[in-house]
Amino acid sequence: MALTVPSEVREVTGITQEQKQRIWDFLQGAVYCWCKNKPSEWFSMRDLMGGENYYWEGTPLIALYEKHEGRCSDPVNEAGKDSGWLLKKVINEDKRRFDSIQDELIRKYRWTGEEDNT
Repeated sequence: MALTVPSEVREVTGITQEQKQRIWDFLQGAVYCWCKNKPSEWFSMRDLMGGENYYWEGTPLIALYEKHEGRCSDPVNEAGKDSGWLLKKVINEDKRRFDSIQDELIRKYRWTGEEDNT
């Protein structure tokens, strides 16, 4: 079902396929939890993995930080961008349908309540 309005989805490079799959599964679980507990509320990567969750050690997301560490002046920012692209891809390929808006320089999503159960 994916996004209600088609939007560019970029591929994230520089990590292994296994790392990408672990991140994918981790983010998909986070999206499922959000939709179950806050079904009509907007969310972003910042909502799922920011705030108290900003330090990604011990999660699959740490691979994104490590990819940029020592290669750029702001690995936290660059890892955040990569995580946003991966989240967008997870949502775009989800069985549920999501609205999407650009707000405060970040992409936000909201489950529409529609789901493809086939």
